[in-house]
Amino acid sequence: MTRAPANLLAVRNLLLTHLDNAPGPDDLDPGEVGIVGDSAHRGGYHCGSDRVVVNDYSVVESPRDRAGLTLDAAALDVGGFEVRSGGRTNTLASFSVWCVAQCAANAADTRDIREIIYSPDGTTVKRWDRLGKRTTGDSSHRWHTHFSFFRDATKAGRDQRPLFRRYLSSIGLLEDDDMTPEEHNWLATVHKNLTVLDGRNPVGQIYTRMAMGEDATVPNYKPAHPTLRSLALQVTALQAALTELSKRDFTDEEAIIQGVLAGLTPEEIAAAIPPTIAKQVADELARRLVA
Repeated sequence: MTRAPANLLAVRNLLLTHLDNAPGPDDLDPGEVGIVGDSAHRGGYHCGSDRVVVNDYSVVESPRDRAGLTLDAAALDVGGFEVRSGGRTNTLASFSVWCVAQCAANAADTRDIREIIYSPDGTTVKRWDRLGKRTTGDSSHRWHTHFSFFRDATKAGRDQRPLFRRYLSSIGLLEDDDMTPEEHNWLATVHKNLTVLDGRNPVGQIYTRMAMGEDATVPNYKPAHPTLRSLALQVTALQAALTELSKRDFTDEEAIIQGVLAGLTPEEIAAAIPPTIAKQVADELARRLVA
C-alpha cells in the first residue's frame, strides 16, 4: 500500500518540532501535517503506485515522476497556524508565500518541488507549478497548503528539509544559516587552508582539535553552532597567523603584504576570495591588463 517516505516524514517532524507548541494563538497540530491520502484517495502525489490512475498527472507529465514512481507518496500537506516569533506573527499564508518565492527564484533547495497549492490570503487559491501546467486548485487549499515533490526525489531519498529549515530560521524558530552552497564551499576551503596554516604552531594544534569538537584543553568547552564555530575558529587561526608574522622584521605595510603573499600559491589566493567579490576582482584585473 502507499507509504510515507522517510525524507517527507523528516520534513513533517521538523515542522512539528518547531511549530507545534510554538508561542501564539494557533500552533501546528500533528493532525494538520499529512503525507499519504486517506483510503478513498486515488490519483495525485499523495498516492503511490498502487493508487495512481490512468494518465495520472503526477506520473505522466514529467519524466522525473515516471522514473520515480514507487509505493511512496510524494506530497506534503501543511495546515493552518499562527505563531509569534522574530517580533512578528507568522501564519500558513506567510509561510506559503515565502516558499513560493523561493521556488520562483529557483533556490537550490527547492528544485525537487513540483508544485505548491496555497492561499496567500485565506480566500484566493493559487498554484505555483514548476512545469507551468496549472495556476489554481480547489477551495480546501484556503486552509491548507499542498507541496508536491518530483517522485524521483522521494525514490532517491534526498533530504527535503533544507528549505524548511531556512524558513524556520528566517522567523527565528531555528538557529541556522542561509548561506548558499557556493558560500558553504568557500567557507570550507578557507577553513581547510587556515587549519593548515595555523597547524604549524601549538595554537594550531588546539585550533584543529576545537574544529573537530574534541578539545580538552579549554575549560567547559562546548561546540557552538557549526557555522558560528567555523567563523570563530577562523578568527583564532588568523590571530595566530598574525602573531607569527609579527615576529618578523617588516618595516612597512607593503612588506607585510609581500610577506603574506609569498607563502601563498595563486590557487590559494583564488580560493580565499569570497564568491560575491570574485567577479569584481576578475573585472578589475582584466581592466588593468587592457590598460
